[in-house]
Amino acid sequence: MSQTDTYTQQALQSEVSHLHEELQLRDQLVQQLSQELFRLVKGNTTFLPTPEVSDRNQSQMLALREQLQGVEQQVTFYQEQISDRDGEIYHLRQTVQELTDRSRMLEQVVQELPQIYRQKFAERLVPVKEKLAQLQRENRQLHAELQTVSYRLAVKNRSTDGKLDLPSFPRLGSGRASLPSFGNA
Repeated sequence: MSQTDTYTQQALQSEVSHLHEELQLRDQLVQQLSQELFRLVKGNTTFLPTPEVSDRNQSQMLALREQLQGVEQQVTFYQEQISDRDGEIYHLRQTVQELTDRSRMLEQVVQELPQIYRQKFAERLVPVKEKLAQLQRENRQLHAELQTVSYRLAVKNRSTDGKLDLPSFPRLGSGRASLPSFGNA
């Protein structure tokens, strides 16, 4: 609710209170007047109001009743507005509470996300680590087998020739070995 709405509501409540006070004061004056009239009429039986005074009093009473009805209508209107605003305030407070609860829940989820991601990543990493360990074992085994085969082959070649197994290069042309050319270096 904005400050203007609060001020308007306070002003309306103040006006309603003021009108209630005026209404009570008028009721009290009417009561006193009726008591005084009753006392005068009861004490003096010959006293009868003149028709013109009576008509004037009745016209004032009618005017006062009309004013009273107008004030009562205003009071009813303001009370309806106040109750409508109270309903809106209640609804807004509920909405604020729901949004606050949701915000707290989301903050908690956001705080838990890093731990959840670490846990999920660790769970997904387990099969990869197992596969890597298996591949490393196979690699070591194959490397050991390759070394064994290479050693056996080297031993076999030495024992058959009795000389070193060096690579041979073909001879070209005139019996001289030609050297490879490196272009225009």
